[in-house]
Amino acid sequence: MSNDLPSRPSNQARTRLLSVIGVVGVGAVAGALLLWHAQVGEVLGLGADKEPVVSTVGAPAIGAPPTTTRLVTPTPSRRTTKTPSTPPETTATPTKKATQKKTQQPTLVSGEESIDGLSPKLKSRLTKAIAAAKADGVRISITSGRRSAAKQQRLLNEAIKKYGSYKLATRWVLPPKYSAHVQGKAVDIGPAAAMTWLNKNGWRYGVCRRYDNEPWHFEALTTPGKKCPPREPHAVAKAD
Repeated sequence: MSNDLPSRPSNQARTRLLSVIGVVGVGAVAGALLLWHAQVGEVLGLGADKEPVVSTVGAPAIGAPPTTTRLVTPTPSRRTTKTPSTPPETTATPTKKATQKKTQQPTLVSGEESIDGLSPKLKSRLTKAIAAAKADGVRISITSGRRSAAKQQRLLNEAIKKYGSYKLATRWVLPPKYSAHVQGKAVDIGPAAAMTWLNKNGWRYGVCRRYDNEPWHFEALTTPGKKCPPREPHAVAKAD
């Protein structure tokens, strides 16, 4: 029988063995810790795959249908802008300067200074005489044609005051019932050139000057183309 015993492992082998045992022990401990952590997390609701908790503030009640929110786009209000009314533009029409023309005063006018109130015979003859005088460059104006009886009486009253008596006054102004003016059978004319022309040529148209003291007074005293009768010194009032 032999007395030899198996040899003890060396120090190097022992160190390796201890290292392996330590690594295995550390791994076992780590695995146990991980398993424990997973179980505890599941119990406490800390699992990584747990759904995230969402805040329920303002969320609809459970079981109530979700409220559909419509986004309403505000329609911009149309403001009616009133355009201030502007007056229409007016185009100023250029005014033409009136050319001043020398116009002859009308020979025939209305009222007493007209031949319209004269008798048809005197009116016709005087119209022809006026036209002939105009052709000779002479303008005949009517200063007094037919008069009303009231005006004739007023003129007589003024003449009586002027001359101092009825007899002297009637040499110039006859009473209405004797006046040829009131009857439309006499006419007074002007200016002086017209008196001269008609006194010289009036007989051709049957128009004659009657009184010496009134170079403006004419009547139809003759037939056209015949000489006028002799003139009277002045008018004479007939006895009533």
